[in-house]
Amino acid sequence: MENRIRELRSMLSLSQDDLARRCHVSRQTINAIENNKYDPTLKLAFRLADVLNTTVDALFYK
Repeated sequence: MENRIRELRSMLSLSQDDLARRCHVSRQTINAIENNKYDPTLKLAFRLADVLNTTVDALFYK
């Protein structure tokens, strides 16, 4: 599943570590999601969308 996490994170001037801390996951998890190597749980997807000020639908696409 493709995503816009890197793009939106950059727009908010957040590092992977900043986003990881706000979502209560590791930086490696954020990196894996950004590089399409890991699909987040639904709970994490909603947390990511909340921190990045968007919706899950706008964050992830096929």
